[in-house]
Amino acid sequence: MPKLKITETSLRDGHQSLIATRLTTDEILPILNEMDNAGFYSMEVWGGATFDTSLRFLNEDPWERLRKIRANVKNTKLQMLSRGQNLLGYKNYPDDIVEKFLKNAIYEGIDIVRIFDALNDFRNLRKSIEVIKEEGAHCQCAISYTTSPVHTREYYLNLIKDFENAGADSICIKDMSGILLPYEAYDLVKAIKEVTKLPLEFHTHCTSGVAQMTMLKAIEAGVDIIDTAISPLSSGTSQPATESLALSLVGTEWDPRLDFNKLNNTADYFKEVMKKYQENGTYNVKVLMTEPKTLQYQVPGGMLSNMIYQMKTLNASDKFEEVLAEVPRVREDLGFPPLVTPMSQMVGAQAVFNVISGTRYKIIPTEIKNYVKGLYGKSASPISEEIKKLIIGDEEVITVRPADLLSDGFEQIKSEIGDLAQSEQDVLSYALFPPVAKEFFERRNSVPVNMSIGQI
Repeated sequence: MPKLKITETSLRDGHQSLIATRLTTDEILPILNEMDNAGFYSMEVWGGATFDTSLRFLNEDPWERLRKIRANVKNTKLQMLSRGQNLLGYKNYPDDIVEKFLKNAIYEGIDIVRIFDALNDFRNLRKSIEVIKEEGAHCQCAISYTTSPVHTREYYLNLIKDFENAGADSICIKDMSGILLPYEAYDLVKAIKEVTKLPLEFHTHCTSGVAQMTMLKAIEAGVDIIDTAISPLSSGTSQPATESLALSLVGTEWDPRLDFNKLNNTADYFKEVMKKYQENGTYNVKVLMTEPKTLQYQVPGGMLSNMIYQMKTLNASDKFEEVLAEVPRVREDLGFPPLVTPMSQMVGAQAVFNVISGTRYKIIPTEIKNYVKGLYGKSASPISEEIKKLIIGDEEVITVRPADLLSDGFEQIKSEIGDLAQSEQDVLSYALFPPVAKEFFERRNSVPVNMSIGQI
């Protein structure tokens, strides 16, 4: 077993970062045999935005995608990303929904579940950890890496101790914005290795231009696993290229021993696939541009591509730089939340509204109000009374684990969707994305599910 292992992210985060998660199952299946035999430790294939996009844009059942991938991958662990109590949605779900969702994901073939909380509120991960462990899967707990006056090294080490005490099988440094600098990464990895013997994985993005340097320093410091993406789905707002990192390490003690013929075949395949997304405009050149300002604004790749699209839709692309500058101001107002889903979308939307309306907090999304009320969890830094008053007036702020306020919801949701749901998994899809899943079920009744939108 190589000293350094590789998690290949192209089938989840790679295409999520570069082409808004638009790879279809039919585009994925033909290359799985090559990928399965390339020597990866794991392949990230599910979770994140893949679920929503499959239902909303691709007319695909995400559960069926997972089953098909599992049927074609025999040698490599399959990995997914879940947002703790948010699962793959944008709010906290009741414990029974979390339990049933994770049990189904693991049953259908997920070996490793990477979980994180957008606020690093450990309370929001407890239920997920419990279920993953009970089901015999590998539970990887991720810290959502960010910088602020309160996000110190000691802060992260304490969080990792909580993870370990709760039963985590491994730890991940999830640097969603690509802001962890090389020597800071070296010191952080060294410090983590001193307080835990659990395997440590490093995930970053190339947005700011430092990812490859940071990854090498993390490797030198003793990180056990790194996340990379096959070259056509790498770089820009995605991860460093798998082949380049692997070639750089050949002959060293960290050689991951990948099969370069299989990697090259995989890359050649995806080069052809990506031509379609270049031609239809989904693959926007802006997501490939290095943006060192990310180190200042901390905007992750997925958030950046979403904001580009949002500003274009509003015919306000000329205000994009102004919105970027507003993001860190909003983040400070809100207690320095890490910019990761769903907080990245929420902070980004508030920044857009602040700029477009011409008055800060003139328009306040419901999600921001709920966040300030404590319904997403506890912010790392207290939110000022002035901001609280501005956003929620005299409404009460909760201090308990948000999910403690939620009653079990599965049976009610099952009753609500009725005969349109043909399985427990359908009910779970509806629980996460009600209107989108309902429309999908209605289409499924009238057209074959494996047809693409373009064929309907």
